[in-house]
Amino acid sequence: MNIAVDFDGTIVEHRYPEIGKERPFATATLRKLIEDGHRLILWSVREGELLEQAVEWCKKRGVVFYAVNRDFEEDTPERNTSYSRKLKVQMFIDDRNVGGLPDWGAIYQIISKRITYDEYLAQQDDQHKKRRRLWPF
Repeated sequence: MNIAVDFDGTIVEHRYPEIGKERPFATATLRKLIEDGHRLILWSVREGELLEQAVEWCKKRGVVFYAVNRDFEEDTPERNTSYSRKLKVQMFIDDRNVGGLPDWGAIYQIISKRITYDEYLAQQDDQHKKRRRLWPF
């Protein structure tokens, strides 16, 4: 699956133009998604040196993106006169998502099980109800 991933507020806390602290389990989850065969595209408003810093920050933590701000690394505005920054991906991971950003464990479960966020929440609710039944009071 091709997955676009935002940087500021998603992989790291918002501190733009600085790089914030890593959000818990972000890079570990991204490495696992790459290991599972997904193609990750860094999708950020950062440009120039600020973008290079973000890419390098991720690379130092073992996250190497398939492409950065484009569908694939060879895709450039010069090559494609109808260039659009809209990516052709199956999923976006972004803190500006309606409903906010789930934790990275939930994100991994949603992607690896190929379920919707609603299905994930229903599973969590079912597990919670089963755990409550174990208590006699």
